[in-house]
Amino acid sequence: MSDSGRQRQIVELLRDRPFASVRELQERLGVSAATVRRDIDKIDEAGEARKVYGGISALDGASQVIAYARPYDENRDLAVEAKRQIAAVAATMVRDGDAVIVHGGSTCFHLGVRLADRNIRLFTNSMPLAAYLGDHGNCSLTIAGGDLHREPGIIHSQTATSPFYASKFFLGAQGVSQDGVLESHPLLVRSIADLSLCADQIVVLADSRKLQIQARSIALPLSRIGTLVTDDGLSDADARMLEDAGVAVRIAATSGSVQ
Repeated sequence: MSDSGRQRQIVELLRDRPFASVRELQERLGVSAATVRRDIDKIDEAGEARKVYGGISALDGASQVIAYARPYDENRDLAVEAKRQIAAVAATMVRDGDAVIVHGGSTCFHLGVRLADRNIRLFTNSMPLAAYLGDHGNCSLTIAGGDLHREPGIIHSQTATSPFYASKFFLGAQGVSQDGVLESHPLLVRSIADLSLCADQIVVLADSRKLQIQARSIALPLSRIGTLVTDDGLSDADARMLEDAGVAVRIAATSGSVQ
């Protein structure tokens, strides 16, 4: 395939989705990462899409904004400052002696880091967080049993396991809408539904970008959410939507707009 043919195929792909990673384009096009990056540079220079960390993004308004699940190692580098500040606010909701569940995902990872030395019991199904807490944490740690799923980076069992009951369940989201917490990965939908039954309160950690993303499946309806912690990029319309649904909103101040 010619250079122009590959580049046209990449642009066409972005008509149906907001982002494509270098790794995915390598596999789809059968070329090297270096070739994909050169194609991305050319497309960016032509103004047909936008070069971003780890891949290429559709121009604002150019896609249908139907999100596909990104690999954890790509998602963790997006809106990092907002995620850190959201995690800082969420950490203030945890008291010494609490038992909490911290789900997989990059924002929840930042929360787990902040809780590492707290006098709490922490349950997680996150591979990256469990590894971090095993090396650096002093909190009481319980790790989910089951099969290892390297993508999306969680441990999940298909059968019932001994429950861990918590005061709060902290989870991230691929998207948030008036319908609820949205995810595209079926395994995340199942694990969120299962763990939501094991906590008194459900707290969603989602930077303000997530209110503009539509994913394929509803993991939890808004009626199940007690609190949503987000950044100061939240629009007035989205704040009203959440409050009308009975969701308490806590805002984390950030140093700039969320990218």
